[in-house]
Amino acid sequence: MKILEGKLISVKMQNTAVVEVKRVKPHPLYRKLIRLSKKYKVENTGFEDLAVGTEVKIQEIKPVSKEKYFKIIEVISKNEIKKISKKEKKETKPKKVSKGK
Repeated sequence: MKILEGKLISVKMQNTAVVEVKRVKPHPLYRKLIRLSKKYKVENTGFEDLAVGTEVKIQEIKPVSKEKYFKIIEVISKNEIKKISKKEKKETKPKKVSKGK
């Protein structure tokens, strides 16, 4: 059974989340390290309250659907990405100061 670590990038579907798993692999000829990533659809029953940006561990299971064959087994850290409204953006912008001549 495969166990992978990744970051939640979408929780918009019912009972399903999308996790991006990143890994580093050397190029076969030149040995330069290449960053690769893959998105997995995972079963998130029992973990419905998770937000985008949360680090999770996923485990391979018997296929639940055509594309869903992993489930969340553990939450590593809750690095939640907070959405900022337009009103909050305006309040946090620094005001321009005009230079006197």
